[in-house]
Amino acid sequence: MNRAHQPKCRFKGYCLWPALFLLALAGCAAVGPDYSVPDMTVPAAWNTAAVGGLATGENDSAVLARWWETIDDPILTALIRKAASQNLDVKQALAGIRKARAQRMGSRADRFPAVDATGSIRKSGTDTGESELYSTGFDASWEIDIFGGVRRSVEASQADLEASREKLNDVMVSLLAEVAVSYIDLRTDQARLAVVEARVAAQQQTFELVDAAYRAGSGDALAAEQARTSLQSARAEIPDLKTSLEASLNSLAVLTGQAPGSLHSQLSTIAPLPDVAVELAVGVPADTLRRRPDIRKAERTLAAETARVGVATADLYPKFTLSGSIGLEALRLDELVQSASRTWRIGPSVSWAVFDAGAVRSRIEIQSAVQEQALLSYEAAVLGALEEVENALVAYAREQEKYRLLQAAAQSARSAAQLAGQQYEAGMVGFSTVLDAQRALLSFESQQVQSRGKRLSDLVRIYKALGGGWAFAGSSAS
Repeated sequence: MNRAHQPKCRFKGYCLWPALFLLALAGCAAVGPDYSVPDMTVPAAWNTAAVGGLATGENDSAVLARWWETIDDPILTALIRKAASQNLDVKQALAGIRKARAQRMGSRADRFPAVDATGSIRKSGTDTGESELYSTGFDASWEIDIFGGVRRSVEASQADLEASREKLNDVMVSLLAEVAVSYIDLRTDQARLAVVEARVAAQQQTFELVDAAYRAGSGDALAAEQARTSLQSARAEIPDLKTSLEASLNSLAVLTGQAPGSLHSQLSTIAPLPDVAVELAVGVPADTLRRRPDIRKAERTLAAETARVGVATADLYPKFTLSGSIGLEALRLDELVQSASRTWRIGPSVSWAVFDAGAVRSRIEIQSAVQEQALLSYEAAVLGALEEVENALVAYAREQEKYRLLQAAAQSARSAAQLAGQQYEAGMVGFSTVLDAQRALLSFESQQVQSRGKRLSDLVRIYKALGGGWAFAGSSAS
């Protein structure tokens, strides 16, 4: 053993005491506010009465998770599966999760020492000669997280990751509901178009009969023109319906990650509008707020911004770093691996921003304001969710009532049209009475189809408002 190095060894223990002291301090509480979930007062029950297909009682979580199965339409189910896997918003949300996961890993890495490998060959010289120095080794540094800035950063990145997962869930809830509503709009417009085309065919026949009678000299010119007007008016509804049909087809294509026009061949064939009669248990507001991913996302965002107040506050305090190195140094390359060439150093260091013109405190104030904004966003999300559910419940219950009234009105209009035709043939009424009855029948039949579609769309909106429909996101967000 080379005794020339023994005196250095006696100080190794003394060098460790400051490091151990710093490590002990690192276990202290982190600076900044400790997060807790905000306590908001919510109603014990919904304001809307449980009527018109609504019922009190606990939500069936299995039904909410896959609510589209209650509609029992294989084409809709296939579209929803396609959208869940191919929609671009879903893919963006998944990329956001990967980003947040990587950022969390990066923030966790700050809790551990950083080690660098070094090596150099330096050659120097004077008038009397030249010399060389060979060195190699490892340098390590570790910022001791005494005041918890790194811990708060990890806390923030973890909350960001959880918020990104909830964003994916929220995207899925909205996406699947939008697919269903677009599909229902498509089938509703197809049904309305069928009603209008049937009435156009009937009015075309009526016009031909009246016009033929007029040309033969036994009819009325006014009646012929009225029949022509009624026919053209009915025909004028067709272009708007076809435009709406195209929009629904293109919307479904884009929602499923395809170019507009991709679904025309599959969905252009008219299919009946699904008819669903369910008694929906609406649960209580507190359960809905816990289930909705948009509220959970807002809460996790608030948690992240609260932790970042601690990150900013930690800059007020000194930073302690434990650094050291071990290596080899020699004047000749063949002596580099000998024990006498070994070198080492270890010791703590401290840095503290003594003067920064208030920059740190400004950053703390900025982050505190950002935290307050996040809190207000969370509260707004809660109130918005309550409003959305209440509006959806009212719309569904009232549409049920409207549909029943339109059914009765359409039946009466059908009877009136038949009577008007019979009385016209008997000479008891003028032809305008027949046209008025036919127009009323067309209007009520079209409104009945619209109401049937809206009733189904309102049911979908209730499922969305209650936070159902993100089952497909579960496996991808883990």
